[in-house]
Amino acid sequence: MANKDNIVLIGMPGAGKSTLGIVLAKIMNMNFVDADLLIQGQCDRTLQKIIDACGPAGFIEVENQILSDIQETNTIISTGGSAVYSDAAMQHLTNIGLVVYLEITLDELKERLSDLQGRGVVLKGGMSMSLDELYAEREPLYQHYAELTVDVNGLSLTDAARKVAAAIIDQRAENL
Repeated sequence: MANKDNIVLIGMPGAGKSTLGIVLAKIMNMNFVDADLLIQGQCDRTLQKIIDACGPAGFIEVENQILSDIQETNTIISTGGSAVYSDAAMQHLTNIGLVVYLEITLDELKERLSDLQGRGVVLKGGMSMSLDELYAEREPLYQHYAELTVDVNGLSLTDAARKVAAAIIDQRAENL
């Protein structure tokens, strides 16, 4: 079995997985990998162009493959918000790390995200899908896969990263 020394961040687009992940990596003296950037790098296209070319289902297949191939150690792994659509990828990530759900309310999400279009957000229901519908669809999936849930509503980036780091340290101490 793989070493479970990674931290895998999941959550809605705009929850802070990438930005908080960088700060968290510094706080915890870990490496950082942004899965969205891995996908863009391997496909040589932006997320939105991949979604436009392959459709939501095709993008999820690409994301599943790339996430399932991650073999990092001592790394904060920021996933795309749609990572939870792939059970195989999530099983792999659970095997190599602690899955942490960065939880924010729908209201907070609406404040942070002015626009889903162009951001590379997978809308399984098509472009007409609302943020409310996306939240309702994904939130139970985040809850399902999360080994640790941290509420980051209303916190500055640094405060949120510190809260996540403290929760991870507490969780690891309980599991010793």
